Amino acid sequence: MSSTSLAIDPAPQGRIVHDRPPMLAIGIMIWLGSEVMFFSGLFAAFFTIRAHAHIWPPAGTKLDTIQAGIFTLVLLSSSATMIMCVHHVEWRRRDLARRWLIATILLGLAFDLNQLYEWIHQTTRWNTNAYGSLFYIMTGLHGLHVFLGLVAMVFLLGRMRGRGGDPGELSAVQGVSYYWHFVDIVWVGLFSCLFLLK
Repeated sequence: MSSTSLAIDPAPQGRIVHDRPPMLAIGIMIWLGSEVMFFSGLFAAFFTIRAHAHIWPPAGTKLDTIQAGIFTLVLLSSSATMIMCVHHVEWRRRDLARRWLIATILLGLAFDLNQLYEWIHQTTRWNTNAYGSLFYIMTGLHGLHVFLGLVAMVFLLGRMRGRGGDPGELSAVQGVSYYWHFVDIVWVGLFSCLFLLK
């Protein structure tokens, strides 16, 4: 046996391609189906209450639509950075993937901090009227989902330490990305209902 045949094979190159959908990704998509039903119930409650209101939002409600719009763009841009993170994990560029993941975390954190600011400075409180109740329930539950996504990303960041990744790393990153895109899409609907629908 030649000495060359005993040499250690170099690290695998090229794009990681699954021969079948990972079970983790399938499980997350099924779970997101239940999340769709959950938020659908909130939207149904919103439109039911809105249909019976003569003035919407109620008089005295002050909304900073411009600020909310800016942070909507911040959250949507975090979807783009998450896509870049997945892309670099697929191509085994883990250092770049970590950078894009950190960017996603920072954008998501900025969004959640702005939500907290709006909660504190909102003149309409949760017990003022129906709009106030819907505002706090809907944005609060969404903010919680964003926070849980950020926690998952922090764990991903810890998992992606070191030079070599484990076989399930791509599936975990893809699963978190599905969840994150879902959270972003839900916010577009919430922003449209709470800030734009008059």
